[in-house]
Amino acid sequence: MPTIATWNVNSIKARHDRFISWLSDTEADIVCLQELKVTEEAFPNDAISEVGFHSAVYGQKTWNGVAILSREPITDVVRGMDDDVDDPQARVISARTYGINVVGVYVPNGKSVGSDKWSYKMHWLERLRSMLLNRFAPSDPVALLGDFNIAPTDDDAANPAKWSESVLCDPEGRARLEAIVDFGFLDLVRVHNDGPGPYTWWDYRRLAFPKGDGLRIDHIFATTPLANRSIRAWVDRDERKGSKPSDHAPVLAEFSPAD
Repeated sequence: MPTIATWNVNSIKARHDRFISWLSDTEADIVCLQELKVTEEAFPNDAISEVGFHSAVYGQKTWNGVAILSREPITDVVRGMDDDVDDPQARVISARTYGINVVGVYVPNGKSVGSDKWSYKMHWLERLRSMLLNRFAPSDPVALLGDFNIAPTDDDAANPAKWSESVLCDPEGRARLEAIVDFGFLDLVRVHNDGPGPYTWWDYRRLAFPKGDGLRIDHIFATTPLANRSIRAWVDRDERKGSKPSDHAPVLAEFSPAD
């Protein structure tokens, strides 16, 4: 079974050399990326291929953008939620590789609770839940991973009181995420790590990373057939260090070999 990872790179162009270096050394076999900020034509497919990965991309100029990378061929690629909503934002990509149904997501931030962007986020999460119910069963091997822009509980924020009224910790957003998880997913970081922490995102401002003021908003969820094979799940904090890092760190999960 593969090791899977998710990482909001916050611009594949800005992080190109750093990302390719990480990809060439990573333990991961499947990688979901968010916030590419490039079109599919501008995505570095050749450099990624040179370090042994296939890629499926749903890009968008300047904003958003998601991708699935795999050491094995990628099939059954679906860009978007394939529903009747006219949504130009590139935030979901799904495919099949290693015998796993992989769904990579970049959930809207929501800006501020009660705003139009908040309403879009709530509706978007409802659409995601409907998509999962329509396309999969809990008995299928499904990995749902990405930047969810939601810290599920207070254990997922280093300073819960500071973030209690934010779009990242709002009760309504948490409830929408819980409804998605109730499809039949397990939170692999929580399967293998008690809280508080680990955290996956730190604001660039106010020395948040060195002060440890982080939140866990990047997640790997897996249905039971997949989760039962999970060995460990962790955050690669080193990728938040050094020169010009993303504000997110990669999250990875390792699985035992299939029988």
